Amino acid sequence: MFFVAGHFTVVLIRSIYQKFREVDLLDKKNTVTALKPGEDRAILLGLGMILSSVMMYFVLGITMLRSYADSVWTEEGMCLVLNSTVTADMNCSYSCGSDCWRVSKYPCLQVYVSINSTGRISRLSHNEEAEDASSECFYVPRCQRDSLAMHSMIMNISERLKVNQQVPCYYDPQEQQEAVLLTRLYDHTAVLHILLWPSCMLTGGALIIMMVKLTQYLSRLCEEIGKIKR
Repeated sequence: MFFVAGHFTVVLIRSIYQKFREVDLLDKKNTVTALKPGEDRAILLGLGMILSSVMMYFVLGITMLRSYADSVWTEEGMCLVLNSTVTADMNCSYSCGSDCWRVSKYPCLQVYVSINSTGRISRLSHNEEAEDASSECFYVPRCQRDSLAMHSMIMNISERLKVNQQVPCYYDPQEQQEAVLLTRLYDHTAVLHILLWPSCMLTGGALIIMMVKLTQYLSRLCEEIGKIKR
């Protein structure tokens, strides 16, 4: 897929560059100006940056931005931790080599909170991934052989929640989801950071092409003025 997309990008850059070339060749009939090798490479660089940023927008749009838009936990509030207890041991599997899987266990931590802005009591999950992985446990650690390490990590989380009883949380204002989230995978700040680099690349590519075309225009203008003076 990426090979096809890369090949399509190269073909598209060449096609657009040919359009620029044809325009310059038409202008060359009236003035003695042509694309210099440096200007040649600059236009190709600008076109490559623009098309790369468009592809980045497309990839981000169908992955991260889609997850952000589809999330129903849009309202932020303060949650009061009512109960934080380990209810049972959950099984998980970890890889021990090629085609080798073994079973380990981690404690299932259930946390119930009261949303101050609504007053309703809900179960707290760490984020969207934890909610998708388990509809009961607050946090699902990465499965590993050392079950004691996972148990210690879960107990540390439980103690922190008991100490910091007031925590920020995200909830569904339509109440389609009963659970609330401690954090979101992609919030407003994350989305801005995600869009920063492709936006900078798009702006940089457009500026490079504009500067090259401005330089060519000024060069032709100087030649015309020189001819008039002669």
